Amino acid sequence: MASSRLGLQLAVALWATTALTSSPALAASPKLDAHAIATARFGNDAPWYEGNIPLFESSDPKLDEIYYYRWSVYRAHQRDLGPLGYITTEFLDDVGWQREPYASLNDATGFHIQEGRWLRDRRYAGDYIDFMYEGGGNDRHFAEYIADATYARFLVDGDQDAATRHLAVMKHIYALWDDRYDFDKKLYWIEPLLDATEYTISSIDASGGKDGFRGGDGFRPSINSYMYANARAISRLSTLTGDQAAAADYAARAEALKVEVQKSLWSQDFAHFIDRYKVSNEHVKYWEPIRGRELVGYVPWAFGLPDDTPAFAQAWKHAIDPDELAGPAGLRTVEPSYEHYMRQYRYIKETGEPECQWNGPIWPFQTTQVLTGLANLLNDYDQDVVTRADYARMLAQYTELHFKDGKPNLEENYDPATGKAIVGLDRSHHYNHSGYVDLVISGLVGLRPRADDVLEVNPLAPGDPTDPHFLKYFSLQDAPYHGRLVGITWDADGSRYGRQGLVVTVDGQEVAASPTLKKLTAPLARKPAAPIVRPINQAVNLVLSDFPRGAASAGGDAKTVHQALDGRVWFFPEMANGWSPGLDKKGASAKQPWFAVDFGKPVSVRSAELSFFADDKAFAGPSRYRLEAWRDGKWVEVAKAPAPLANGVDRTTWTPVTTSKLRAVIDLAPGKDMRLIEMKVF
Repeated sequence: MASSRLGLQLAVALWATTALTSSPALAASPKLDAHAIATARFGNDAPWYEGNIPLFESSDPKLDEIYYYRWSVYRAHQRDLGPLGYITTEFLDDVGWQREPYASLNDATGFHIQEGRWLRDRRYAGDYIDFMYEGGGNDRHFAEYIADATYARFLVDGDQDAATRHLAVMKHIYALWDDRYDFDKKLYWIEPLLDATEYTISSIDASGGKDGFRGGDGFRPSINSYMYANARAISRLSTLTGDQAAAADYAARAEALKVEVQKSLWSQDFAHFIDRYKVSNEHVKYWEPIRGRELVGYVPWAFGLPDDTPAFAQAWKHAIDPDELAGPAGLRTVEPSYEHYMRQYRYIKETGEPECQWNGPIWPFQTTQVLTGLANLLNDYDQDVVTRADYARMLAQYTELHFKDGKPNLEENYDPATGKAIVGLDRSHHYNHSGYVDLVISGLVGLRPRADDVLEVNPLAPGDPTDPHFLKYFSLQDAPYHGRLVGITWDADGSRYGRQGLVVTVDGQEVAASPTLKKLTAPLARKPAAPIVRPINQAVNLVLSDFPRGAASAGGDAKTVHQALDGRVWFFPEMANGWSPGLDKKGASAKQPWFAVDFGKPVSVRSAELSFFADDKAFAGPSRYRLEAWRDGKWVEVAKAPAPLANGVDRTTWTPVTTSKLRAVIDLAPGKDMRLIEMKVF
């Protein structure tokens, strides 16, 4: 979609929103125009978002832009595995360390679930959790807190059956982590690389400062907080099933870990949670503490582990100190006082480009954890070290990182001095290794998920109009919660929505209000979670040599043909995805190219979804196409698409037929190539 067209649509949407919300009749429950906003933000792909994501607007246009951008990142990373359902990927395309053939990785799964829990279509988070526990997705490749994230989803949708059905596997996986448990120290340990954080203080120092990609096994605040959270989640889920023995067992495990983390991983010298070495060699010794502060020391607060004491609260001073962890552009992963701070060890051999390290660069992964922990601190602890202003400032810094050359494109890690990407490789575009939407909804706006029948709202937006990150207004609309739709609106002076103050609504009806930004609660009678509809895509090919198989009339190299059936749909221009027939030598469009799927057996089919890419340059959506089924030894037309969409999903239906093959015969736009991103068949 041309940028000028997108800008015009966005302007129209914002005008429409303002016009609607300025009406006094709507003052108590301002209504954002879902269709206009979705169309402006997402163009032809708007149907995926409309009626699915919570709407949001504020007086900060960058905050708004990245809120919606992060939903587009989430959507782009939904991979359809056919009968196995949807999973959320970390990288858009394949990487060498993913779980084959699914392209899954489990290190950022917790973020993915916490983002996806805010969708009205519960299939994406639900399928993903099922895959983690039924499909082998939680292979413990990396340290994880997936049981805790599953419980966090339950706090939003209230679906007890979905949350508890995997308890047996959760317990089994919890027990498997005994291979990283020191029974003498009563703590878990892990290699930093397998904590998704290579080149930390422990791994660099364990190498004598020579490297740090591997090694440096340590008792880390991260894995022990994850295991604490998983044990607590298993306990709470067991309570839901009436298994009091298991609930007591895992509650005791969580409490024991909490005691040991606070006793052994808290450093009085650093006033921070830090690693201790598991490894012992000529450079470091078992149980010695590392020699500096790292951002990972805030992970315990992301799960509410630390006690509410003034001593522990002092750790947060380091997050706002510019000489320590607070960089000019964001949160450093290691302090600049560390000997090997920002020293680049690892490069791509072929190009010399820098690779990932955690010895100082900003990482959205840990920035998300810190902001989650800070939200918990501001909500649940009695302290005066940090304030809502600090939350808003850190969130604004994080928001700014999402822009590359003025456009949203989140990559892997960033220079804390400049905010420029360090690792910006071909694989890095629109990297899904962190959270953001949940930080806005549960943090900034303050919708705090609870297990009981109480709606709690506590915005972390600053209340001081002189604060540089003060929001004159914001509105969250249609956030699904306990089977209801919650709205939260703030208007500092009444000029935006016709009513001054904070207003909370449920299904459009006001339930609480305040003239100032403050914590509000209201009784909330829950309703059953919306049922999940799971149509199965019969055309997915996960293994190249298996059925279903793709074939094409032209331009049919194995990789691109496979991409058109691999269950991935994204419209970002930075990374090509899908099959193109190409132009002839004179630059003319191919004559009715076709793309076919061979199911390998007779199947009943009744609809298809074709996704085409367009960039207003080389690629355009087709003029038309028709779908043909293989019947009695010949191709028979079953449907036509006279005006297909590009950069969206084009859906076609027909009377069900049984066939072993289906193909799309395509008429291209004159002088333009075409890219078929994905063909799904149902």
